[in-house]
Amino acid sequence: MPTWDERFRTGEYPTDPDPDPLLERYVDSFPEGRALDVATGTGRNAIFLAEEGYRVDALDQSRAGLEITRENARERGVAERIEPIQTDVPRHVFPKERYAVVTTSFYRALDRLSDIKAALEPGGYLFVQHHLRTSDDVDRGPSTDRYRFAANELLRACLDLTVLYYDERTEHSDGRRGATVRVLARNSTGQHQSYPEIPSS
Repeated sequence: MPTWDERFRTGEYPTDPDPDPLLERYVDSFPEGRALDVATGTGRNAIFLAEEGYRVDALDQSRAGLEITRENARERGVAERIEPIQTDVPRHVFPKERYAVVTTSFYRALDRLSDIKAALEPGGYLFVQHHLRTSDDVDRGPSTDRYRFAANELLRACLDLTVLYYDERTEHSDGRRGATVRVLARNSTGQHQSYPEIPSS
């Protein structure tokens, strides 16, 4: 099985992917501060947030992925806003209450999710998207259910936050079909809260 370095170097994964539209829709409601992109890959979330004015810690174990992230950041003129950090996410020490925004795309970080949520400052936003277990015929994502979320699993894991958006869906991309889950939640509590006004998709 190829390593992540080999996958990134051979172009098995897009080297300059666009951020998820949900992240783009909500970004204007995010608080100012520092951002964290967990398992950044080639920097899809990190570069987007840097372009929006954030200083971003971009974590990944793959040196090749981080090299692509650096190059993409240079090409976009935001290299000074991104701090690439080569680390093994399962063992990474997440600081407490440091980040205004935390994102992760297509990495199942359920075992570390409590630590990732604890890294949010009060009022900070969490965005997670990943592959979903499904009975539908799909050809994107992990080949086994072990690395996919079960139905409502991610939602239940985020109920200590204020969930602002959640969906589970089947989608087509680049001629392939996949099942994905997305959540956007805020580190806030209480029965009466203020909610962002988000433009329609």
